[in-house]
Amino acid sequence: MPTPLVYRRYGGSLQVDIPHFDALLEAISIPETQWIATACPVEGLQCDPRFLSFMDADGNGRIRVAEVRDAVRHTAKLLQSRKGVDARSEVLELDALSPEGANIKAAALRILGSLKASDTARISLEQVRASEKVLRDAGINGDGIVSPAFLPEKVRGLASRIMAAFPEVKNRAGQAGIDPPTLQRFREVRTALLAHMAQKAAVHVWGEPSLARAQRIREVRPLLDAYFLQCRLVAAQPEAAASLKLPAGLVEGALGDTAALEKAAAALPIAPVEPTGVLTWARLYRGPAFEALEAFRKEVAAPATGDAEKLSEAAWKELSAKADALLAWQATFEASPVRSLLDELPSVADADLEAIEAACKADLALKEELDAITELERLILYQRWLLTFANNFISMPDLYTSKKDALFEKGTLILAGRKYMLSVLAHPRAAHATLASQGTTCILYVKVTPKEGGEGYEVAVPVTRGRSTELEVGKRGIFHDVDGKEHDAVVTQVIRNPVSLWEAMTMPFQRIGAFISSKVEGFASSGDKAFQEKLEKGYASTTAVATTALTAPPPAPAAGAPAPASSQAGGIAGLVAAGGIAFAAVGSSLAFIVSQAKALTLVDVISAAIIITTVVMLPAGLFGWLKLRRRNLALLLEGSGWALNDRLILTGELAALVTRKPQLPKGARIDRTDVLRSVASGLRGEGDEEDEGTVPGRVKLLIALLILFALLWQVRIPLVRFACEQQWLPTQTCGALLPTEYTGKSASDMP
Repeated sequence: MPTPLVYRRYGGSLQVDIPHFDALLEAISIPETQWIATACPVEGLQCDPRFLSFMDADGNGRIRVAEVRDAVRHTAKLLQSRKGVDARSEVLELDALSPEGANIKAAALRILGSLKASDTARISLEQVRASEKVLRDAGINGDGIVSPAFLPEKVRGLASRIMAAFPEVKNRAGQAGIDPPTLQRFREVRTALLAHMAQKAAVHVWGEPSLARAQRIREVRPLLDAYFLQCRLVAAQPEAAASLKLPAGLVEGALGDTAALEKAAAALPIAPVEPTGVLTWARLYRGPAFEALEAFRKEVAAPATGDAEKLSEAAWKELSAKADALLAWQATFEASPVRSLLDELPSVADADLEAIEAACKADLALKEELDAITELERLILYQRWLLTFANNFISMPDLYTSKKDALFEKGTLILAGRKYMLSVLAHPRAAHATLASQGTTCILYVKVTPKEGGEGYEVAVPVTRGRSTELEVGKRGIFHDVDGKEHDAVVTQVIRNPVSLWEAMTMPFQRIGAFISSKVEGFASSGDKAFQEKLEKGYASTTAVATTALTAPPPAPAAGAPAPASSQAGGIAGLVAAGGIAFAAVGSSLAFIVSQAKALTLVDVISAAIIITTVVMLPAGLFGWLKLRRRNLALLLEGSGWALNDRLILTGELAALVTRKPQLPKGARIDRTDVLRSVASGLRGEGDEEDEGTVPGRVKLLIALLILFALLWQVRIPLVRFACEQQWLPTQTCGALLPTEYTGKSASDMP
């Protein structure tokens, strides 16, 4: 009877409970829409790589729903007892195998026998892999592909040369080797090449220079074919001979233009056209092809035809046919993959080929046995990992507990006084960040580098508690992977979002402060630069005026005109006037600000501050609260290649689980004495001089008293009124301290 499934709620996500294999067998039948994940990448999962390769049946680097179902059903078919699966054991009890697993049981017994194991009732994953390694090291793979190193010494060299002639094939151990199909192809191409070589004498009609002559014939063929075609045209229509000459106007127009002359000469026949179809070599035009044709006559045509004076069309066709046959033969020869073994082919003994083939067939005969060993390894791995994988794919309870690590977790980050317990592989980071930035979770991207060197990797780490403002690019920490190894870590990117409600409420003030600081720094920098430029210009102007005044006499004033004031004096006067105006403007502004500030009491200032803070913080807090409620870890996994059906809501409990700040050890006591202050006091007692930049204690006290007086002065009226109402002060004193403009009545009316 099927086991009823139980659904549990994890942080707002409803997930099926899979505590044992029988529940898993039922769980794979539920609709895919009720699975947490429908696909995941092989990369980044912390489990046995061979298990993942078995699960990824199509080898595309991803595990899908159908592949998980097939793996579960395969395991259920081969195991009649599921205790090993429930225990997630790497030891297979042979009695647990069903009748369908008879070949696997036989393979297990053979392995135990070869290892001379005392216990033959069970076999471990370690024993299976040890036996498989022994077989691999002996060159036995069961695929019929044998590496030359495991062939008889007599034929190793021959096997290597045959392998070099054909595309490489590798066996299960990843070694290049030779197999029966390669041997069969070698036999076929060897027979074909030897038969082809028997025809060499028939096509090489000109002896040793035959190939060179055939290639020369191919080079001049367009020229000679065109000439003999023109001869046929003139023989059929004699008046066409005139059309094969250049018009006088064309020649006259091309005079002086070398390129035009060359183009015109190229359009001419190679020689005067003869209706009889005979080329007289002595009548060749000295056109662009003259040198090539003359060399062809001496080196090819004359030796091949025996006539150095003429070449008939029939002789040319015979030369062309012989050249075509020779070139076709050569192309077939060059296409043969074993042409490099030409000298060796006749002496290759069939016995040597049969020895290689026998070794391949002997290896292939073990295929069934080795396949059974592979299936044995698959079954043990399924027994060990299948239930764990299902609890990280169909449902994800391991994500919500601190006692187990989920398969997609890479390790723990220690940074800024906190432990970040969840991290996933982020490869590539740019694509992951593009997707993760659409959410409302604060995420760190951290580069993890092994201490002993080697290639590192990047992980995405959600920040769920603390303050995100403390986390910046370049901040360093350490990273403990799931195996407990420690690595260096550095922050490479921050997707900043509020981590807590308080941070969301104060974030606007932080942004305002950062904005004001940047603007003030910008204004200060630009003002300093402008002031420096004005000083430079003023200095240059004053220097020029002074130099002119010293070196040139002043011009004589016109009759009756008043003497002009000194330009230098005028410049200084203008500067003083401008400075006075500016000082007056600044002074009036300060006076206005001071007068307005005096009209405000401390209560007014505090009330205004509270109102402004409330107006800013309440909307920010509301939006921050909505953001915090929408946080989920689904985008974190989807950025790594997962396909998820449900949101993994980041509740307060899960946030506390993901990001932790460990407490002090039990029984530890905090001594709140500031050790540095006592050390500094001791140094000052030893006669150290007071730092010039340090404010003396008396000055600090004076400043504090002034600030206290200013604050009390702002609230003097409410304090005096309260004291008078409580009759703590005499009536005359209250009348003197509370004028009518504040109280609205004279001193005589006071109680």
